[in-house]
Amino acid sequence: MFIERKINQSTKTVELWKCEWERPEGAPAKKVFISRIGEEQCLTPEDKNTSNQANAICWASGRTLGNIAVFSESILGSFPAQAGDDALLPCDFVHAGKFRHGADRWWCRIHQTHWGTKADHESYERLGVMHCANHSQPMNYTLAPLEINVNDSAEVGIWCSLPAALSTQPIESHGSKIHVHLRPKIKGTKTVDQDFDAISLLYHQDLGLFANPEITRVNITPPAAFEFMCATEENREMTCINCSKCGYPHLDLGDFARKPHRKHFCGNCGCDSTWSSSHIVSTPLKPLYDQLIKNTQFEEPSRTLNLDEYSGYDYTIWASTSAIVWTALRPQEKGIHIHVDDGHKRIVDDTFSVVILNGKPLDRKELLQAMIERTII
Repeated sequence: MFIERKINQSTKTVELWKCEWERPEGAPAKKVFISRIGEEQCLTPEDKNTSNQANAICWASGRTLGNIAVFSESILGSFPAQAGDDALLPCDFVHAGKFRHGADRWWCRIHQTHWGTKADHESYERLGVMHCANHSQPMNYTLAPLEINVNDSAEVGIWCSLPAALSTQPIESHGSKIHVHLRPKIKGTKTVDQDFDAISLLYHQDLGLFANPEITRVNITPPAAFEFMCATEENREMTCINCSKCGYPHLDLGDFARKPHRKHFCGNCGCDSTWSSSHIVSTPLKPLYDQLIKNTQFEEPSRTLNLDEYSGYDYTIWASTSAIVWTALRPQEKGIHIHVDDGHKRIVDDTFSVVILNGKPLDRKELLQAMIERTII
């Protein structure tokens, strides 16, 4: 049993149907639509109990557009593991007006593309299934992501985590992750200090971050965090524009995150008629940063480390980066973060303003560039 979408030709709405394959002996397999679940975005309680539905965050690599706000508590699809890059998800269509020649146009919120071209209709007539052009693209995903309510901890810190710059051990290139610090007490012991594939940040709607009041959480995904980190390091201007139709915040990724522009496509509803008064780059992480960063100042720690004094020990080196969320009242530290291990335990885990290696001070900007070059976007 699986779920498929199809168009109700009489109402022009997209419906969810339970389907199965019939395999008559000596004949080709045939897809049979068993029962109608409901219209798109209207899953029934029965469907919510099916095994192919999961609380997940999904995203794709190499995109220039994304949908960062949660629009469903659960996602239908095939998730082979707890996390990975090989999820196959069914399309999730919403009506997106009409093409210039008058035909109905639809937007797939999962795969971020329009449906309704001649080729789309020919495929639908041939297969009997409504699929967007990107429907077979594998997606990155994480199941049961960490949910953070900023009001539940005295201090919350969230960063984009990149591969190390230098290490005595081999460094593998990989995609960015989301690093989280949670402290129940101010300057207290951290109850969370680790990387996550993606996280869901909850906040009170009274903050009024976005035009759509239904949005009370934002998924922080690696592509969005990476572009935000790069923009802050390069002092690029960022803002956040909301869709003129649905009010969802607009997220620029890839080339569009680096080149300001005026016309903006909505990743939630497919509306392409939102224009900004000037050329901008938009990310929903900017209003999060503005509202949840309690101290925008940085300070270099008064600490120096000479790694040459730890000959024979394993070390790993990163450049520090600016936080996406920082609710502590003290300034953030800006410097070089070091781990040193003696083979049994970690004996150094701190951020330093000066780090000596092979008799020379390390350059933070050069370390950061090495980290970015190892990041798979």
